Amino acid sequence: MTSLGSADLVVVGAGIVGLAHAVDAVARGLSVTVVERDERATGASVRNFGHGCVTAQDGPALACALTARELWLRLAKEAGFWAEATGTIVVARAEDELTVLEEFAGLRGGDQVELLTPERIGLPLGPGVIGGARLPLDVRVDQRQASRAIAAWLAAQGVRFHWATSAHAIEPGRVDTSRGAITADRIVVAVGHDVDRHFPDLATGVRRCALRMLRVRNPTGAPIRPAVQTGYALLRYAGYAACPTLPAVRERLEAERPEAGPAGLNLMFTQLPDGDLTIGDTHVYAKTLEPFDDDALDELVLGETARLLGVERLEVRQRWRGVYASADEPFLIATPMPGVGVVSVTSGIGMTTALGLAPAVIDQLLG
Repeated sequence: MTSLGSADLVVVGAGIVGLAHAVDAVARGLSVTVVERDERATGASVRNFGHGCVTAQDGPALACALTARELWLRLAKEAGFWAEATGTIVVARAEDELTVLEEFAGLRGGDQVELLTPERIGLPLGPGVIGGARLPLDVRVDQRQASRAIAAWLAAQGVRFHWATSAHAIEPGRVDTSRGAITADRIVVAVGHDVDRHFPDLATGVRRCALRMLRVRNPTGAPIRPAVQTGYALLRYAGYAACPTLPAVRERLEAERPEAGPAGLNLMFTQLPDGDLTIGDTHVYAKTLEPFDDDALDELVLGETARLLGVERLEVRQRWRGVYASADEPFLIATPMPGVGVVSVTSGIGMTTALGLAPAVIDQLLG
């Protein structure tokens, strides 16, 4: 087999999780080679909101998110892509949602959660907003350019990339690919939901989550810097779980929109650099996903987003499906062989946490 050389670290996968490990390894002075089966990152790393949802995390995920936040802002300057500490505004459209936000503010303090009156929200939204909260630590990233820019920046630091190259076999000290073999002191496998393709015994609890998202013309024409979330976000992020009155929100939303619960609706939006809005999203879970998308899921998101913005309809520019790994715990981290680390963010928060997760994984691999 052809030799592709050697490195201190080989990373399999050039999504944001794999790139995060390359970034940390380069900072330690290690030589790094990255193997990616596609010509560029095209998976969950670009099919998302571009939202570093820091504050709504909990436990180890919160610690990783806080570290990643600083790295996102630094990398944006060094690698030349847009990222900004815009924060998130969570709008409340019912008293029980406002109560949860008040409880959350009491748990986290004013540095992380700032309660807002309707007048202070300052967003072009429709009627019915009774208050909300600003999460100032959250960040926004140009998700469509960030991975490509980070890869180019890493290449300029001496990282070798083998694009359109599949990893066929992984063993201690060696990765056999479709173009040849690479020898390495350490290996990180960061292939997201495809972890079961390489290490099925590790991935017995991992499912694939298919999310549906859309790009729409901004009907307000106004710049909207922060990420915007609604009461549905309270049901999806672990940080809110400690709020005593959260079950009341769940019960009411399930009664008002029975189809939203099974669809896994997380009603929110962010603005792309050109002004369009990324809206979404819904979630379907399976070990093997059906190839057919239900248009009712898109109609649910479009209808609810139009109501949130106070407009009759939205003009759709793009639709897509994203897929990420999902499991009971937010991270799958394992060492199935000496010097081989397997990493998958199994909770849909890879953009939020990967840059903060990677240092601990590299620490473990280096002993």
